[in-house]
Amino acid sequence: MFPKRFVLKRLLLLVPVLLGVATLVFSILHLSPGDPALTIAGERASQEFVERIRADLGLNDPIWVQYIDFLGKVARFNFGESYVINRNTTVREIMANTLPVTLELALYGQLFGVLFGIPLGVLSAVKQDTLTDHATRVGALAGISVPIFWSGPLLILLFAQVLGVLPTSGRISSVYNVAAIRTTGMVTVDTLIAGEWEMFRSAVKHMFLPSIVIGVYSTALISRMMRSSMLEVVRQDYMRTARAKGQGAKITVLKHGFRNALIPVVTIIGIQFGGLLGGAVLTETVFAIGGIGTLLVEAIRVGDYPIVQGTVLTFALLFTLVNLAVDVTYSYLDPRIQQ
Repeated sequence: MFPKRFVLKRLLLLVPVLLGVATLVFSILHLSPGDPALTIAGERASQEFVERIRADLGLNDPIWVQYIDFLGKVARFNFGESYVINRNTTVREIMANTLPVTLELALYGQLFGVLFGIPLGVLSAVKQDTLTDHATRVGALAGISVPIFWSGPLLILLFAQVLGVLPTSGRISSVYNVAAIRTTGMVTVDTLIAGEWEMFRSAVKHMFLPSIVIGVYSTALISRMMRSSMLEVVRQDYMRTARAKGQGAKITVLKHGFRNALIPVVTIIGIQFGGLLGGAVLTETVFAIGGIGTLLVEAIRVGDYPIVQGTVLTFALLFTLVNLAVDVTYSYLDPRIQQ
């Protein structure tokens, strides 16, 4: 049964969180030293253009009027227009083109981490202090320690330069026109929906390496957490009781231990997915994939305030939605949480 009351309470708790983030973003960008309009326009811009930006941003109004107007626009997902990166284009339109890129990369990276991290963690816990356990732990430690800016070029060198089986950069081959079949903005999904199998294969090849690079860290972290959680569960009295009644070891672990061991792992998966959304900048840079993380860094560098506000608030919304999904998953794994 879907926990409607539980979800409603969590949704109501998200409101003050988003309000606090919006207030923080407004304060940092509007109360910092200097003239935001001059920063956006540039030192060589005409006074007329500077005044136009100041009027568009409402900087001539009192600070409390600016704040109320800002909250009203945020509630309507209206973040204004870009003045530097893509002039006269709305921030919402720019993010609509870049957010699906990062979402696709994060989803595949996290899917890789879940599919490999959870089984490896369970196997490591069941085979505690054996060669399998030691190998898994060493591999997890290496996965956490190796930085993306080092593993990415190495994989490119191996699979693209030496073996020649995978492309080095981009999301799909340049010979294909993805804009003509755009539905979600995710190239693998759009090509699959359109039934363009050649384009789909090209998209999968291009997304494989960046997904592996970003998924290795998730795999290592999830497997370590799954091992620790499973080791704690298998020592519980109810697990020993089930074994004493004659139940097999595999059934005991999968039926009684696995579900309870998943509870802390779900937290790691949720937090890690939120981190992938904002932390995919290095992967996007190494593989020349223009996502929203790269957009945010560029907007901060050139001082495009509307894009900075829009991307930061979008990240905050996605984080809160991920946390909500984690809470709902908790309620299924352990119904006592709903109480």
